[in-house]
Amino acid sequence: MTYELYYWDGLQGRGEFVRLALEEAGADYVDVARGERGTAKMMNYMHGKHGYDMPFAPPFLKDGDLIVSHVANILNYLGPKLDLVPKDEKSRLFAHGLQLTITDFLAEVHDTHHPISTADYYEDQRPEAKARSKAFLKHRVPKFIGYFDRIIAANPTKSGYALGDTLTYVDLSLFQLAKGLAYAFPRAMKNFDNDYPRVAKLRDAVAERPNIEAYLRSKRRLAFNESGIFRHYPDLDQDPA
Repeated sequence: MTYELYYWDGLQGRGEFVRLALEEAGADYVDVARGERGTAKMMNYMHGKHGYDMPFAPPFLKDGDLIVSHVANILNYLGPKLDLVPKDEKSRLFAHGLQLTITDFLAEVHDTHHPISTADYYEDQRPEAKARSKAFLKHRVPKFIGYFDRIIAANPTKSGYALGDTLTYVDLSLFQLAKGLAYAFPRAMKNFDNDYPRVAKLRDAVAERPNIEAYLRSKRRLAFNESGIFRHYPDLDQDPA
């Protein structure tokens, strides 16, 4: 059965974390919003026109009659089906916790350019965004990315992955985090590979996987832009401390 992924057209955003898992697994899926009347079809679900289990916001995944919303929830559902998480419950719960931590970090990434309100333009909150970005780069990036670097180091299998001895959806998400930070803050991330060598090595390893490499070269992989979570505003970037 073909998975249906619903997300806003024209941007990677949170939907990209699900796309990477589907692409790595070679799963049969359709990115609904890119098709005819795709956004309207997505909004119908969000407005409850297909039943009670309406999602609050995209991304959400439709698998037959089942609708799963939120990135971490979707990946928790897809992980066992796509062989992107270990089979034991302890590992699956740990992977889910790591993905939820990534979710927390993404919210902070978004707040670097919209610290006051999502209803206002970046230009209307530029001073606040600059202050938020400065604190984010100084305190939050080391806290979160440093944590994931330690997780990889502490993995008993010494595989270079976040958990277990094979690639999981968490590794794919860490790849996207690393690429997104490099796009949004190229100056600040100049020392990324030295500061977080294990995450950097994982990023490169994921990029070289056959299915991911093919996806990154394809038209399905949208470019980063200033409508997504990771946005490059030169005023918010800075040299490494």
